[in-house]
Amino acid sequence: MEVQVTTLDLRAMPPFERHEKIFQMWDDLKSGEVLKIINDHDPKPLHYQFEAEYTGKYHWEYQQQGPKDWIVNLQKL
Repeated sequence: MEVQVTTLDLRAMPPFERHEKIFQMWDDLKSGEVLKIINDHDPKPLHYQFEAEYTGKYHWEYQQQGPKDWIVNLQKL
């Protein structure tokens, strides 16, 4: 069974809009689906927010860690 992946490229989006958009898309995911985030910096603050609000409900996996772009797969458990 293939996992559904939704890609969100944040690089062109104003920084103040990014987290709101991420969480809107996260809420629309079904269990097992993945939100692939492409960002222009390490999204550590986002990871901390997920740890605080969704502990045990997601899996975080870096696909690329810089130096120009960071790509993270967020799977909803």
